[in-house]
Amino acid sequence: MPERAPIEHRAWLVASLLAGISFYFVKDAHLPAPALVAWKGAGVTLLAVWALARHKGADSRQIAAVMTFGALGDVLIEWMLAAGAIAFLIGHLIAIHFYWRHRRCALPFSQRAAALAMLVLIPAIAFLLPTDRNAAPGIALYTTGLSAMTAAAWLSRFPRYRVGIGAVLFALSDLLIFSSYGPLAHNSIPGLLIWPLYYFGQFLICTGVIGALRPPSTPL
Repeated sequence: MPERAPIEHRAWLVASLLAGISFYFVKDAHLPAPALVAWKGAGVTLLAVWALARHKGADSRQIAAVMTFGALGDVLIEWMLAAGAIAFLIGHLIAIHFYWRHRRCALPFSQRAAALAMLVLIPAIAFLLPTDRNAAPGIALYTTGLSAMTAAAWLSRFPRYRVGIGAVLFALSDLLIFSSYGPLAHNSIPGLLIWPLYYFGQFLICTGVIGALRPPSTPL
C-alpha cells in the first residue's frame, strides 16, 4: 500500500488538470447548465482533494479550504454574481491569514515595493474599469481583498515563481472579468484568457504551497 500512495495522489492532480483544461474547450458549448457548472467547479475542487490527500496537517487543510471556496465561487457565480464574489472573498481572507502566518522574515525593498504596488493598483484599476459607475465601489471592495491576497502570497515564504505568480494570474483573471464590463466589453480577449489565467493561477498556488510543505524527497 505505501508504494501506491504517490500514484493515487498524482491521480487527483491529473484529474484536476484534465477537468480544468477540458472545461476551456466546452465552456461555450450547448451543454445542460448543471453539467457545465459541475465541470467548471471540478478543476479546483480536485485541487482541494489533492492537497488533503498529499499532505496531512493544518496547513494543507487551510490551503484546501482556499481552493474549496474558489470552487464554490466558480459555481455560484454562474447563478448570482454577488454570491460567487462572496465565496471568492472568503477564500481570499483565509489565504491572507495563511500567507501572513508563513511570511518571509527578511525581504528586499524591491519585493516589498512590488507587494505594495499590487495592494494599491489592483483595486484602483478595478475601480476604473466598469462603465456602470454604480458597480465600481463594490468591485473595488472585492478587489481590495483580492489585492491583499496577492500581496500576501508575494510576501510569503512559499516559492514566488509558483505561489506568487499564481496569485498574480488569479488577479489578472479577475481584472479581465471587470474589463469585460467596460473597455473590453466587445473584445474577445477576456473570453480567451479569463479561465486559463484563473485555473492555472489556482494550480500554481496549490501545488506551490503543498510542494513547500512536503518532504523534499517525495514526488508530487
